Amino acid sequence: MIKIEFYNQTTEDTLAQETLIRSIFDKVEGETEFNVIFVTNSQIQEINKTYRQVDSVTDVISFPDDEDASYIGDIFISLERAKEQAAEYGHSYDREVGFLSVHGYLHLNGYDHHSIEDEKIMIEKQESILKNANLERIK
Repeated sequence: MIKIEFYNQTTEDTLAQETLIRSIFDKVEGETEFNVIFVTNSQIQEINKTYRQVDSVTDVISFPDDEDASYIGDIFISLERAKEQAAEYGHSYDREVGFLSVHGYLHLNGYDHHSIEDEKIMIEKQESILKNANLERIK
């Protein structure tokens, strides 16, 4: 079973997003724990600047933790950016939040998209998890 702790650093009610993310990961096999921290655009920009030396807003940032076998790390998601991207991409807010949580989770598990091969593997894994949760990309 995957255990997720949520922390909300925004003024939004995040119960629906927490429920959505739990339902996605209820269908994923594993015995791990991680945190999801909901933040604003300004907060994630500061995190991005501090830890990645990139002074811009991003959608999701993951910080793996390799010290504990069961706890795999933290995922920071900008809900503001998720709303913006859902509108930009023409899909639902749920799809975007789901995508960002899965994307962050895969990074915590060592997946990345630095090469074309790695990106293909990561995309296939993401889409499989999202399809299982009925959050497929609309083409």
